[in-house]
Amino acid sequence: MVYLSNSPEETFKIASSYAKTLNKNDVVLLEGEMGAGKTVFAKGVADGLGITQSVVSPTYAYMNDYDGVLYHYDCYRLSSGEQALALGLTDYFEAGGICLIEWAENIKSVLPKNCKIVKITVENQKRIITL
Repeated sequence: MVYLSNSPEETFKIASSYAKTLNKNDVVLLEGEMGAGKTVFAKGVADGLGITQSVVSPTYAYMNDYDGVLYHYDCYRLSSGEQALALGLTDYFEAGGICLIEWAENIKSVLPKNCKIVKITVENQKRIITL
Protein backbone atom coordinates (compact mmCIF):
# COMPACT_ATOMS: atom_id res chain seq x y z
CA MET A 1 0.00 0.00 0.00
CA VAL A 2 1.18 3.53 -0.80
CA TYR A 3 -0.09 6.61 1.02
CA LEU A 4 0.51 10.31 0.42
CA SER A 5 0.90 12.42 3.54
CA ASN A 6 0.66 16.20 3.39
CA SER A 7 1.46 16.81 7.07
CA PRO A 8 2.85 15.25 10.25
CA GLU A 9 -0.75 14.83 11.41
CA GLU A 10 -1.59 12.74 8.34
CA THR A 11 1.55 10.65 8.81
CA PHE A 12 0.51 10.07 12.43
CA LYS A 13 -2.98 8.92 11.36
CA ILE A 14 -1.61 6.58 8.68
CA ALA A 15 0.72 5.03 11.26
CA SER A 16 -2.02 4.72 13.87
CA SER A 17 -4.14 2.74 11.40
CA TYR A 18 -1.13 0.65 10.35
CA ALA A 19 -0.53 -0.33 13.98
CA LYS A 20 -3.77 -2.28 13.98
CA THR A 21 -2.31 -4.65 11.34
CA LEU A 22 0.70 -5.55 13.49
CA ASN A 23 1.14 -8.66 15.60
CA LYS A 24 3.31 -9.55 18.57
CA ASN A 25 6.97 -10.04 17.63
CA ASP A 26 6.64 -8.10 14.37
CA VAL A 27 9.85 -6.26 13.50
CA VAL A 28 9.22 -3.19 11.38
CA LEU A 29 12.06 -1.35 9.66
CA LEU A 30 11.42 2.37 9.24
CA GLU A 31 13.35 3.53 6.19
CA GLY A 32 13.80 7.16 5.20
CA GLU A 33 16.27 10.00 5.19
CA MET A 34 16.86 12.18 8.23
CA GLY A 35 13.75 14.30 8.80
CA ALA A 36 11.49 12.10 6.66
CA GLY A 37 9.07 11.47 9.51
CA LYS A 38 10.15 8.14 10.96
CA THR A 39 9.68 9.27 14.56
CA VAL A 40 6.29 10.81 13.75
CA PHE A 41 5.35 7.46 12.25
CA ALA A 42 6.53 5.71 15.44
CA LYS A 43 4.35 8.05 17.51
CA GLY A 44 1.36 7.12 15.37
CA VAL A 45 2.05 3.42 15.76
CA ALA A 46 2.25 3.89 19.53
CA ASP A 47 -1.10 5.67 19.45
CA GLY A 48 -2.65 2.85 17.44
CA LEU A 49 -1.36 0.35 20.00
CA GLY A 50 -2.98 2.29 22.84
CA ILE A 51 0.25 3.65 24.29
CA THR A 52 -0.38 6.92 26.12
CA GLN A 53 3.24 7.70 27.06
CA SER A 54 5.06 10.40 25.14
CA VAL A 55 7.10 8.75 22.37
CA VAL A 56 10.50 10.32 21.74
CA SER A 57 13.39 9.38 19.51
CA PRO A 58 15.76 7.00 21.33
CA THR A 59 18.84 8.48 19.64
CA TYR A 60 21.08 8.27 22.71
CA ALA A 61 19.36 5.38 24.48
CA TYR A 62 19.30 3.23 21.29
CA MET A 63 15.91 1.76 22.28
CA ASN A 64 12.89 2.89 24.27
CA ASP A 65 10.59 0.28 25.80
CA TYR A 66 6.92 1.21 26.05
CA ASP A 67 5.62 -1.33 28.58
CA GLY A 68 6.69 -4.32 26.51
CA VAL A 69 4.12 -3.42 23.85
CA LEU A 70 6.42 -1.36 21.64
CA TYR A 71 10.20 -1.24 21.36
CA HIS A 72 11.35 1.81 19.40
CA TYR A 73 14.95 1.66 18.19
CA ASP A 74 17.24 4.29 16.72
CA CYS A 75 20.36 2.58 15.36
CA TYR A 76 21.86 5.68 13.73
CA ARG A 77 24.88 5.66 16.06
CA LEU A 78 25.56 1.92 15.68
CA SER A 79 27.97 0.66 13.05
CA SER A 80 27.34 -3.09 13.17
CA GLY A 81 25.03 -5.86 14.17
CA GLU A 82 27.63 -6.99 16.66
CA GLN A 83 27.16 -3.72 18.56
CA ALA A 84 23.41 -4.34 18.69
CA LEU A 85 24.07 -7.84 20.02
CA ALA A 86 26.48 -6.55 22.65
CA LEU A 87 23.92 -3.97 23.82
CA GLY A 88 21.23 -6.65 24.10
CA LEU A 89 19.00 -4.98 21.50
CA THR A 90 18.33 -8.22 19.64
CA ASP A 91 16.85 -9.76 22.80
CA TYR A 92 13.63 -7.82 22.17
CA PHE A 93 12.93 -9.19 18.70
CA GLU A 94 10.95 -12.06 20.23
CA ALA A 95 9.93 -10.51 23.56
CA GLY A 96 6.24 -10.29 22.65
CA GLY A 97 6.12 -6.65 21.63
CA ILE A 98 6.44 -4.85 18.32
CA CYS A 99 9.89 -3.57 17.33
CA LEU A 100 10.15 -0.40 15.23
CA ILE A 101 13.70 0.16 14.04
CA GLU A 102 15.03 3.39 12.58
CA TRP A 103 18.36 3.13 10.70
CA ALA A 104 18.07 -0.67 10.63
CA GLU A 105 20.59 -0.87 7.78
CA ASN A 106 23.28 -0.29 10.41
CA ILE A 107 22.45 -3.61 12.11
CA LYS A 108 21.23 -5.62 9.13
CA SER A 109 23.42 -8.63 9.92
CA VAL A 110 21.38 -9.41 13.07
CA LEU A 111 17.88 -8.59 11.89
CA PRO A 112 15.39 -11.44 11.88
CA LYS A 113 14.00 -12.79 8.63
CA ASN A 114 10.59 -11.55 7.46
CA CYS A 115 10.87 -8.01 8.77
CA LYS A 116 8.17 -5.63 7.60
CA ILE A 117 9.33 -2.45 5.88
CA VAL A 118 7.86 1.02 5.99
CA LYS A 119 9.55 3.37 3.54
CA ILE A 120 9.04 7.12 3.81
CA THR A 121 10.27 9.31 0.97
CA VAL A 122 10.02 13.07 0.72
CA GLU A 123 8.92 14.81 -2.47
CA ASN A 124 7.93 18.47 -2.60
CA GLN A 125 7.38 18.66 1.18
CA LYS A 126 5.00 15.66 1.02
CA ARG A 127 5.68 12.17 2.34
CA ILE A 128 5.13 9.05 0.30
CA ILE A 129 4.65 6.20 2.75
CA THR A 130 4.98 2.69 1.40
CA LEU A 131 3.80 -0.11 3.68
